[in-house]
Amino acid sequence: MIFKACVLVGLLSGQVTAAPAPVEGGETPVEKQEERRELFPLFAVGAKHAKAHERGASARAATSPTMSIGDRMASNTKGPINALEKLAMNDNLNTVVSSDNMCTRRHAMARAAGLAAGLVLSTVNAPGFAAETKTVKMGSDNGQLVFVPDEIKICKGDTVTWVNNKGGPHNVVFDEEGIPSGVSQESISMDDQLGEEGETFSKKFDVAGEYKYYCEPHRGAGMNAVLNVA
Repeated sequence: MIFKACVLVGLLSGQVTAAPAPVEGGETPVEKQEERRELFPLFAVGAKHAKAHERGASARAATSPTMSIGDRMASNTKGPINALEKLAMNDNLNTVVSSDNMCTRRHAMARAAGLAAGLVLSTVNAPGFAAETKTVKMGSDNGQLVFVPDEIKICKGDTVTWVNNKGGPHNVVFDEEGIPSGVSQESISMDDQLGEEGETFSKKFDVAGEYKYYCEPHRGAGMNAVLNVA
């Protein structure tokens, strides 16, 4: 009986000795540790989840086929730029900076913008992709018998649209001696005249050079103009 009592006292003494000492405020270190674990539970989980997400994204990028810019835009997915498209983009941007030719820079800028917008190489490299249309008024707004503007510059492949504005009827007739060699004067001149305001005549120009033209009814009044194709 005495032996059992001694053993019981020893066990109780050991528990008291092993118990954590109280700290200021009446909390034990264990309670403090539990409190610390509960302060940012989602942060720790989120960090683990973020790392797992990054690893998953890296694995997907390594195993997924490269997407073109057009595919990326169509699927609304952020994918890598196709290597050829990236090279084409860099080449076009370098051309914009280095070229001293207006048309070369304009075409390069248009192709670079097309690639950035998600178009594929076959589209931006098409002959007519960067083509533009310039407008020339036939007769000024106050009724003067002139072309407005009376001199314009375009690039090969561009189109000019003449609009009957004021003082008609008007037409566009090219001077046979004032156009590039090999160009048919009849093929680019108007057959008829524009009588109603707002009527138009359009022509595409593919041969570089200077083109002189006039309005046949008002040539004597000085209704002449020049078109330069670069």
